[in-house]
Amino acid sequence: MTKIDIGYHASHEQFKPSELIRYVALAQRAGFTSILNSDHFFPWGETQGESGFAWSWLGAAMQVTNLHFGIVNAPGQRYHPAIIAQAVATICEMFPDRFWIAVGSGQFLNEHITAERWPSKDERNQRVIECVKVMRALWKGESVTHNGLVQVYDAKLYTLPGYTPMVVGAALTEQTARWAGGWADAMITTSRPPDKLKKMIDAFREGGGEGKPVYLKVQLSFDTDMARATQGAHQQWRNNIFASSLLSDIRSPAGFDAAGVVVRPEDMSAAVRISDSTDQHLEWLSADIQAGVTQLYLHNVNLSQQNFIEVFGEKVIPYLI
Repeated sequence: MTKIDIGYHASHEQFKPSELIRYVALAQRAGFTSILNSDHFFPWGETQGESGFAWSWLGAAMQVTNLHFGIVNAPGQRYHPAIIAQAVATICEMFPDRFWIAVGSGQFLNEHITAERWPSKDERNQRVIECVKVMRALWKGESVTHNGLVQVYDAKLYTLPGYTPMVVGAALTEQTARWAGGWADAMITTSRPPDKLKKMIDAFREGGGEGKPVYLKVQLSFDTDMARATQGAHQQWRNNIFASSLLSDIRSPAGFDAAGVVVRPEDMSAAVRISDSTDQHLEWLSADIQAGVTQLYLHNVNLSQQNFIEVFGEKVIPYLI
């Protein structure tokens, strides 16, 4: 089996930033090779109850580890692309060759705080392309003025990254995956059955992504007891199992809580890999690798993080890397 990088997902919606610092340090000691972190203004529901500022956290987290880090970001509304370009450049200067950014069209949940109109999906995608072009130009040291869905006037970075950071396209549908193939350096998507994952990867390749890396964020719930694994997944992640077309347009954590009311514990296995067996998780992850994934990011959606990190470090990661 092909050797692969195994990352730990740091979920800012579920844990305080100080807790996540401890978890990424534990993850490094356990054998995880990289970190992915979310970038939200709101959690997915009131129960989760956290949402630290990821960009403040990154510098501290990267200082206490020597792992590679990535972030999933939505430039263009809540964030101006010139500011994100500056943030990325600063991190890359401090921690050379250890950082990448994934960009997506965002969710109304986080972007509505600017009180701007929430564009259609097609318009948001076009905005992403404009933001990527602006950021790449700024990383080269160019002076940028741009008039489009985003407005930039006479922007120039003076602290440069030293290299062009990888820009990863975040995709949840085959249509978006195919579109991302034309401009992204890699694709990141979420876990799904092998046949559907292969279709996502094929769409990315067909759209121009041939030979480019594919990252997979795996939603799982592991505990040494199956009932606790199921309950933990349901308690923390039931609001986030719906289609992306719905998840993109709900405005508030309360709205997500309302949607999640109809989700039963037994419904969770359709969107989260729930098992108390490390052999079962290893089987699922091996199938991801066989489908063409080049890097895995494991998000244990329940609250039992230390147990997950330590057990997977002993019984799963050594058999994959």
